[in-house]
Amino acid sequence: MKLYPIQAGNFKLDGGAMFGVVPKPLWQRTNPADNNNMIDIAARCLLIEDGDRLILIDTGMGDKQDAKFFGYYYLWGDDTIDKSLATHGFHRDDITDVFMTHLHFDHCGGSVQWNKDKTGYETAFKNAHYWSNKDHWKWATEPNRRERASFLKENILPMEASGQLKFTGLPENKILKNSALGFDLFFADGHTDKQMIPMLQYKGKTICFMADLLPTAGHLPMPFVMGYDTRPLLTLDEKEVFLNMAADNNFYLFLEHDAHNEIITVKHTEKGVRLNETFTTNEIFI
Repeated sequence: MKLYPIQAGNFKLDGGAMFGVVPKPLWQRTNPADNNNMIDIAARCLLIEDGDRLILIDTGMGDKQDAKFFGYYYLWGDDTIDKSLATHGFHRDDITDVFMTHLHFDHCGGSVQWNKDKTGYETAFKNAHYWSNKDHWKWATEPNRRERASFLKENILPMEASGQLKFTGLPENKILKNSALGFDLFFADGHTDKQMIPMLQYKGKTICFMADLLPTAGHLPMPFVMGYDTRPLLTLDEKEVFLNMAADNNFYLFLEHDAHNEIITVKHTEKGVRLNETFTTNEIFI
Protein backbone atom coordinates (compact mmCIF):
# COMPACT_ATOMS: atom_id res chain seq x y z
CA MET A 1 0.00 0.00 0.00
CA LYS A 2 1.09 3.55 -0.76
CA LEU A 3 -0.49 6.78 0.49
CA TYR A 4 -0.45 10.22 -1.15
CA PRO A 5 -1.85 13.55 0.07
CA ILE A 6 -4.08 15.19 -2.54
CA GLN A 7 -4.64 18.93 -2.27
CA ALA A 8 -8.09 19.89 -3.54
CA GLY A 9 -7.79 23.63 -2.85
CA ASN A 10 -7.71 25.94 0.15
CA PHE A 11 -10.39 28.29 1.44
CA LYS A 12 -11.38 30.26 4.53
CA LEU A 13 -14.22 29.90 7.02
CA ASP A 14 -15.50 32.09 9.81
CA GLY A 15 -13.51 31.33 12.95
CA GLY A 16 -16.53 31.75 15.20
CA ALA A 17 -18.50 29.21 13.19
CA MET A 18 -15.57 26.81 13.25
CA PHE A 19 -15.30 26.94 17.05
CA GLY A 20 -18.90 27.38 18.13
CA VAL A 21 -19.32 28.76 21.65
CA VAL A 22 -15.57 28.92 22.37
CA PRO A 23 -14.45 32.57 22.81
CA LYS A 24 -12.15 33.97 20.13
CA PRO A 25 -9.25 34.73 22.52
CA LEU A 26 -9.00 30.97 23.09
CA TRP A 27 -9.30 29.58 19.57
CA GLN A 28 -7.21 32.24 17.84
CA ARG A 29 -4.12 31.02 19.71
CA THR A 30 -4.00 28.03 17.37
CA ASN A 31 -6.09 29.30 14.45
CA PRO A 32 -5.43 33.03 13.97
CA ALA A 33 -8.12 34.95 12.11
CA ASP A 34 -7.73 37.66 9.49
CA ASN A 35 -9.47 41.04 9.58
CA ASN A 36 -12.70 39.41 8.40
CA ASN A 37 -12.56 36.84 11.22
CA MET A 38 -11.77 34.13 8.66
CA ILE A 39 -9.32 31.30 9.33
CA ASP A 40 -7.27 29.20 6.90
CA ILE A 41 -8.87 25.90 5.90
CA ALA A 42 -7.49 23.13 3.68
CA ALA A 43 -9.20 20.46 1.63
CA ARG A 44 -6.51 17.80 2.05
CA CYS A 45 -7.73 14.56 0.56
CA LEU A 46 -6.03 11.16 0.68
CA LEU A 47 -5.17 8.78 -2.15
CA ILE A 48 -4.64 5.09 -1.36
CA GLU A 49 -2.83 2.87 -3.85
CA ASP A 50 -3.54 -0.70 -2.82
CA GLY A 51 -2.95 -3.42 -5.39
CA ASP A 52 -5.13 -2.65 -8.40
CA ARG A 53 -7.30 -0.18 -6.46
CA LEU A 54 -6.75 3.56 -6.34
CA ILE A 55 -9.04 4.99 -3.65
CA LEU A 56 -9.56 8.73 -3.20
CA ILE A 57 -10.99 9.87 0.13
CA ASP A 58 -13.05 13.07 -0.28
CA THR A 59 -12.79 15.49 -3.20
CA GLY A 60 -13.05 19.07 -1.89
CA MET A 61 -15.46 21.73 -3.19
CA GLY A 62 -14.90 21.24 -6.91
CA ASP A 63 -15.18 24.16 -9.31
CA LYS A 64 -18.71 24.09 -10.74
CA GLN A 65 -20.37 26.66 -8.44
CA ASP A 66 -20.65 30.30 -9.45
CA ALA A 67 -18.47 33.24 -8.37
CA LYS A 68 -21.02 34.37 -5.77
CA PHE A 69 -20.87 30.97 -4.07
CA PHE A 70 -17.08 30.85 -3.97
CA GLY A 71 -16.98 34.47 -2.83
CA TYR A 72 -18.19 33.35 0.58
CA TYR A 73 -15.17 31.06 1.00
CA TYR A 74 -12.20 33.25 -0.01
CA LEU A 75 -10.36 30.64 -2.07
CA TRP A 76 -6.57 30.89 -1.87
CA GLY A 77 -3.65 29.08 -3.42
CA ASP A 78 -3.62 27.27 -6.76
CA ASP A 79 -4.00 23.62 -5.71
CA THR A 80 -6.41 21.40 -7.63
CA ILE A 81 -7.11 17.68 -7.55
CA ASP A 82 -5.80 17.29 -11.10
CA LYS A 83 -2.51 19.06 -10.34
CA SER A 84 -2.06 17.08 -7.16
CA LEU A 85 -2.82 13.74 -8.80
CA ALA A 86 -0.40 14.56 -11.61
CA THR A 87 2.35 15.31 -9.07
CA HIS A 88 2.14 11.66 -8.04
CA GLY A 89 1.84 10.33 -11.59
CA PHE A 90 -1.93 9.77 -11.67
CA HIS A 91 -4.95 11.01 -13.61
CA ARG A 92 -8.55 11.21 -12.39
CA ASP A 93 -9.50 8.43 -14.82
CA ASP A 94 -7.16 6.10 -12.88
CA ILE A 95 -9.30 6.37 -9.73
CA THR A 96 -11.21 3.14 -9.01
CA ASP A 97 -13.05 4.28 -5.88
CA VAL A 98 -14.14 7.63 -4.45
CA PHE A 99 -14.90 7.34 -0.75
CA MET A 100 -16.88 10.21 0.77
CA THR A 101 -16.68 10.69 4.52
CA HIS A 102 -19.93 12.65 4.20
CA LEU A 103 -21.77 14.64 1.57
CA HIS A 104 -21.30 18.26 2.67
CA PHE A 105 -20.23 20.34 -0.34
CA ASP A 106 -16.65 20.91 0.83
CA HIS A 107 -16.08 17.15 1.01
CA CYS A 108 -17.84 15.87 -2.11
CA GLY A 109 -18.21 18.83 -4.49
CA GLY A 110 -15.28 17.66 -6.58
CA SER A 111 -16.97 14.32 -7.18
CA VAL A 112 -19.30 15.83 -9.79
CA GLN A 113 -18.54 18.26 -12.62
CA TRP A 114 -20.28 20.06 -15.48
CA ASN A 115 -20.69 18.06 -18.66
CA LYS A 116 -18.85 19.27 -21.75
CA ASP A 117 -21.41 21.86 -22.87
CA LYS A 118 -22.52 22.83 -19.34
CA THR A 119 -26.09 21.65 -19.82
CA GLY A 120 -25.96 19.22 -16.93
CA TYR A 121 -23.71 17.33 -14.53
CA GLU A 122 -21.64 14.17 -14.71
CA THR A 123 -19.38 12.27 -12.36
CA ALA A 124 -15.83 13.62 -12.31
CA PHE A 125 -14.26 10.17 -11.91
CA LYS A 126 -15.81 8.14 -14.70
CA ASN A 127 -14.15 4.82 -13.84
CA ALA A 128 -14.75 4.90 -10.08
CA HIS A 129 -17.30 3.52 -7.69
CA TYR A 130 -18.64 6.21 -5.35
CA TRP A 131 -19.00 5.14 -1.71
CA SER A 132 -21.39 6.45 0.95
CA ASN A 133 -23.72 4.61 3.36
CA LYS A 134 -27.49 4.21 3.19
CA ASP A 135 -28.29 6.17 6.33
CA HIS A 136 -26.14 9.16 5.41
CA TRP A 137 -27.38 9.10 1.81
CA LYS A 138 -30.98 9.35 3.02
CA TRP A 139 -29.96 12.13 5.44
CA ALA A 140 -28.32 14.08 2.62
CA THR A 141 -30.99 13.60 -0.04
CA GLU A 142 -33.82 14.45 2.37
CA PRO A 143 -31.96 17.24 4.19
CA ASN A 144 -33.05 18.98 7.37
CA ARG A 145 -33.34 22.76 7.28
CA ARG A 146 -30.10 23.18 9.23
CA GLU A 147 -27.96 21.36 6.67
CA ARG A 148 -29.86 22.02 3.44
CA ALA A 149 -27.32 24.61 2.28
CA SER A 150 -24.49 22.08 2.71
CA PHE A 151 -26.16 19.20 0.85
CA LEU A 152 -26.28 20.45 -2.74
CA LYS A 153 -28.30 18.24 -5.09
CA GLU A 154 -25.92 18.84 -7.99
CA ASN A 155 -23.08 17.39 -5.88
CA ILE A 156 -25.00 14.28 -4.87
CA LEU A 157 -27.73 13.05 -7.22
CA PRO A 158 -25.49 12.56 -10.31
CA MET A 159 -23.59 9.87 -8.40
CA GLU A 160 -26.74 7.76 -8.18
CA ALA A 161 -27.91 8.61 -11.71
CA SER A 162 -24.58 7.41 -13.12
CA GLY A 163 -24.98 3.94 -11.61
CA GLN A 164 -21.61 4.33 -9.88
CA LEU A 165 -22.96 4.70 -6.33
CA LYS A 166 -22.28 1.99 -3.75
CA PHE A 167 -22.91 1.76 -0.01
CA THR A 168 -20.69 0.48 2.78
CA GLY A 169 -22.20 -1.57 5.55
CA LEU A 170 -23.30 -0.05 8.85
CA PRO A 171 -21.75 -0.92 12.22
CA GLU A 172 -23.48 -2.59 15.13
CA ASN A 173 -21.71 -0.15 17.42
CA LYS A 174 -19.37 2.63 16.27
CA ILE A 175 -16.74 0.78 14.25
CA LEU A 176 -17.24 -1.20 11.06
CA LYS A 177 -14.33 -3.61 10.73
CA ASN A 178 -12.77 -4.37 7.35
CA SER A 179 -15.21 -2.42 5.20
CA ALA A 180 -15.64 -3.03 1.48
CA LEU A 181 -12.76 -0.60 0.93
CA GLY A 182 -10.39 -2.73 3.02
CA PHE A 183 -10.13 -0.42 6.03
CA ASP A 184 -12.07 0.06 9.27
CA LEU A 185 -14.60 2.88 9.65
CA PHE A 186 -15.53 4.85 12.75
CA PHE A 187 -19.07 6.24 12.45
CA ALA A 188 -19.75 9.63 14.03
CA ASP A 189 -23.18 11.28 14.20
CA GLY A 190 -22.51 14.60 15.93
CA HIS A 191 -21.42 16.66 12.93
CA THR A 192 -23.88 15.01 10.54
CA ASP A 193 -25.60 11.65 10.54
CA LYS A 194 -23.28 8.69 9.85
CA GLN A 195 -20.08 10.54 8.96
CA MET A 196 -17.39 7.92 8.32
CA ILE A 197 -13.81 8.18 9.62
CA PRO A 198 -11.43 5.80 7.76
CA MET A 199 -8.83 4.00 9.87
CA LEU A 200 -6.01 2.55 7.75
CA GLN A 201 -3.27 0.12 8.66
CA TYR A 202 -0.06 1.37 7.05
CA LYS A 203 3.51 0.24 7.78
CA GLY A 204 2.66 -0.69 11.36
CA LYS A 205 0.76 2.55 11.99
CA THR A 206 -2.94 3.36 12.20
CA ILE A 207 -3.67 6.38 9.99
CA CYS A 208 -7.04 8.02 10.68
CA PHE A 209 -8.61 10.39 8.17
CA MET A 210 -10.32 12.77 10.59
CA ALA A 211 -12.73 14.64 8.27
CA ASP A 212 -14.96 16.84 10.45
CA LEU A 213 -14.66 14.86 13.68
CA LEU A 214 -11.40 16.78 14.26
CA PRO A 215 -11.15 19.57 11.65
CA THR A 216 -7.88 21.08 12.92
CA ALA A 217 -5.37 20.53 15.70
CA GLY A 218 -6.94 23.54 17.39
CA HIS A 219 -10.10 21.49 17.95
CA LEU A 220 -8.41 18.99 20.28
CA PRO A 221 -9.91 20.31 23.56
CA MET A 222 -13.25 18.52 24.00
CA PRO A 223 -15.48 21.65 24.17
CA PHE A 224 -13.95 23.06 20.96
CA VAL A 225 -16.82 21.92 18.73
CA MET A 226 -17.87 23.50 15.45
CA GLY A 227 -21.00 25.60 15.23
CA TYR A 228 -21.76 23.59 12.09
CA ASP A 229 -22.32 20.38 14.06
CA THR A 230 -25.95 19.30 14.20
CA ARG A 231 -25.59 17.48 17.54
CA PRO A 232 -22.73 19.19 19.42
CA LEU A 233 -23.21 17.25 22.65
CA LEU A 234 -22.90 14.02 20.72
CA THR A 235 -19.74 15.35 19.05
CA LEU A 236 -18.31 15.88 22.54
CA ASP A 237 -18.91 12.22 23.40
CA GLU A 238 -17.58 10.96 20.07
CA LYS A 239 -14.45 13.09 20.28
CA GLU A 240 -13.80 11.82 23.79
CA VAL A 241 -14.11 8.19 22.71
CA PHE A 242 -11.99 8.60 19.58
CA LEU A 243 -9.27 10.83 20.99
CA ASN A 244 -8.79 8.63 24.04
CA MET A 245 -8.50 5.66 21.70
CA ALA A 246 -6.02 7.63 19.59
CA ALA A 247 -3.89 8.53 22.62
CA ASP A 248 -3.99 4.97 23.98
CA ASN A 249 -2.93 3.44 20.65
CA ASN A 250 -0.72 6.18 19.16
CA PHE A 251 -2.92 6.73 16.12
CA TYR A 252 -1.69 9.12 13.44
CA LEU A 253 -4.43 11.65 12.72
CA PHE A 254 -4.57 12.94 9.14
CA LEU A 255 -6.17 16.39 9.28
CA GLU A 256 -8.29 17.21 6.25
CA HIS A 257 -9.04 20.84 7.12
CA ASP A 258 -5.95 22.03 8.99
CA ALA A 259 -4.05 24.22 6.53
CA HIS A 260 -0.86 24.17 8.64
CA ASN A 261 -0.74 20.75 10.35
CA GLU A 262 -0.94 17.66 8.16
CA ILE A 263 -0.66 14.75 10.59
CA ILE A 264 -0.60 14.74 14.39
CA THR A 265 -0.44 12.33 17.30
CA VAL A 266 -2.04 12.99 20.67
CA LYS A 267 -1.31 12.14 24.30
CA HIS A 268 -3.03 12.08 27.67
CA THR A 269 -2.37 15.08 29.93
CA GLU A 270 -3.85 16.49 33.14
CA LYS A 271 -6.03 18.72 30.93
CA GLY A 272 -7.22 15.84 28.79
CA VAL A 273 -6.04 14.64 25.38
CA ARG A 274 -3.69 17.16 23.82
CA LEU A 275 -1.25 17.48 20.93
CA ASN A 276 1.80 15.24 21.11
CA GLU A 277 3.72 15.53 17.81
CA THR A 278 3.16 17.00 14.37
CA PHE A 279 4.35 15.46 11.12
CA THR A 280 4.32 16.24 7.43
CA THR A 281 2.79 13.65 5.16
CA ASN A 282 6.23 13.10 3.63
CA GLU A 283 7.60 12.07 7.01
CA ILE A 284 4.92 9.41 7.47
CA PHE A 285 4.14 8.28 3.92
CA ILE A 286 7.65 7.94 2.45
